[in-house]
Amino acid sequence: MHRLRRNVDPERFFARLARAPRAVLLLDYDGTLAPFRVALHEALPYPGIREALDTLMAQDDTRLVLASGRWTRELLPLLGLKRVPEIWGSHGWERRHPDGRTEMGRPATAALRGLVEADSWIDEVHAHGGRSEFKPACLAIHWRGLAVRTAAEIGEIVTRNWALHARDTGLELHPFDGGLELRVPGRSKGDVVRTLRAEEPDAALAYLGDDQTDEDAFIALGDEDLGVLVRAEARPTHAGLRLTPPDELLEFLHRWIDTREAIRATARA
Repeated sequence: MHRLRRNVDPERFFARLARAPRAVLLLDYDGTLAPFRVALHEALPYPGIREALDTLMAQDDTRLVLASGRWTRELLPLLGLKRVPEIWGSHGWERRHPDGRTEMGRPATAALRGLVEADSWIDEVHAHGGRSEFKPACLAIHWRGLAVRTAAEIGEIVTRNWALHARDTGLELHPFDGGLELRVPGRSKGDVVRTLRAEEPDAALAYLGDDQTDEDAFIALGDEDLGVLVRAEARPTHAGLRLTPPDELLEFLHRWIDTREAIRATARA
């Protein structure tokens, strides 16, 4: 566990976690709970992660939530958990409740039209070996696994074409680890944090993520909340701590489990 900010004390957070009546644990998926894979359907959780998440979900005083850039429907078969947690997908545009109810935001018509218009140049990306992924309110261009020069060429194609019609559509361009996203503005993982904080005002809350898209969530955290960058390599971030996956990540999850279990044991005594 690596402290990234002087004013962030993990011991202070875990002391609060040991006292709080409720806890909220927000987790990104790709790069955080699972290693990156070129074939997205092969990105299964690190060994031990499923068991830790199942245990966390059995602790009813911890609210486990996944916040991902993926469709929620893509994550369900990958998770393989005994119970399905709350999942926010597509950077906050989708919200799937544990009982299966789903809420979907409504992007502006002009922005959606801009995503459709991207079809006119997506073939050029594919010709360079890039991959495209349409999601609610987003078009993701992937170049993971390609040569650096090829990735740069694909990035130039996307940036050039985005600049040509961004003014009319209002779409935003966001980098992520291994690609670029053409995204409808108005929702982000920061909105997920703010929503859950409003719903659980007295809870101890932490967010764990790895990518640039997780920075919105880190920024939205309160002074007593904990932001954790899950990444082997250091990079500039608004998170307060950095964990190297999977070992330090598992240690963190198990400490969370043990801390909350101590509360339950005290209550039973």
